[in-house]
Amino acid sequence: MSVFLSNLEIQSINLWLSIMHHYKYTSKSQRANKAKEILQLKYKKIGNGRQRIVYDLNNGYVLKVALTEFGIQNNKTEFKIYNHCRANLRKHLCPVKEVGHGWIIMKKMDIKVPDGIYNKELTQLKNKFLAAGIRPRDMGNSNIRLSKKGKITVVDYGNFIMY
Repeated sequence: MSVFLSNLEIQSINLWLSIMHHYKYTSKSQRANKAKEILQLKYKKIGNGRQRIVYDLNNGYVLKVALTEFGIQNNKTEFKIYNHCRANLRKHLCPVKEVGHGWIIMKKMDIKVPDGIYNKELTQLKNKFLAAGIRPRDMGNSNIRLSKKGKITVVDYGNFIMY
């Protein structure tokens, strides 16, 4: 059951997940194109990485669907970290709204972090995560945005490690 996705959309995600292993040796773009073709979601694809494809739900949220087994793990990691870290860190993580097997729905964050301006804050934030027992891997510019209040927010923390 999902507040955001129809049963048909969840069925198409489950279909993709059941056959995605056939594409594990294809390139990142080939795998994303195959997933998009099989998923046939009505939403605009706004990007993909090696592990997941991201759709804009047109309601202030995004849907991340796993492209690989690691993508499934990335979704679980984001859910776990968001729900189990301290509040002072959670405010720097993109909010998770819903999760299912192989997919996760998060708030859409659009404001890119300008190059160089937030370097000190980014270093401080990385140190806060480390002090809390979370190893912040892959906190590059493509994975961070600014909140409406101007705070650095990590939008992709699926590669973080929580000890």
